[in-house]
Amino acid sequence: MKKICQLLFSVASILSFAQTHFGVRTGYSLSNMTFDWQQYGKEKLDAKSYFYVGAFVEHNISEKFALQGELNYTELGGKTYVEMTDIVGNQIVTQGMNEVNFHYPQLQIPLSAKYYPIKKLAFLGGLNFGINLDPNVKFKYYDFFNPADVDQNNIKTVNIFPFLGTEFHFTKKFFVDARYNFNFFDINQEGLSTKIGIFQIGLGYRIK
Repeated sequence: MKKICQLLFSVASILSFAQTHFGVRTGYSLSNMTFDWQQYGKEKLDAKSYFYVGAFVEHNISEKFALQGELNYTELGGKTYVEMTDIVGNQIVTQGMNEVNFHYPQLQIPLSAKYYPIKKLAFLGGLNFGINLDPNVKFKYYDFFNPADVDQNNIKTVNIFPFLGTEFHFTKKFFVDARYNFNFFDINQEGLSTKIGIFQIGLGYRIK
């Protein structure tokens, strides 16, 4: 009976402290895309800069710990160049360069646990679920060819990115946060192994 009373008291203490905050966040996103050509090694594409914008809900379960869910929009991708060649007679002739841009617009749903060592500073970690909206590859030919767009059907509907980050509140309403999404999982269903790591930094505002 004593243990049950202690348990009920602990639950009541947590519930009495529990607070829920809502807000918005926006900032800069930098994605780094890598191809794994197996025996030929890995190819790191030019990084893609974009923005992110979204909303969050944070539920404090104690003075030190909180759970957070978000819904964000951003775009991932990368850029590479492929030399265009042709055989003329018995010679290989370079005709130009093909710029290849990969675009992955996503709705992202990061779910995280947060730890506050002090009131204004938090460390967080969790999983970011990226829902691909319209993945495509844009080819831009630097010569006499015309640009073309190709839909990419090989990418997974949902990509998963484990992430770690930190957050600093400089007022009761405003905060700055930074996080890194790790490229542990392949974004493609099959074929060429492709992974993306994401760095994000930005500002947030607590509405409540």
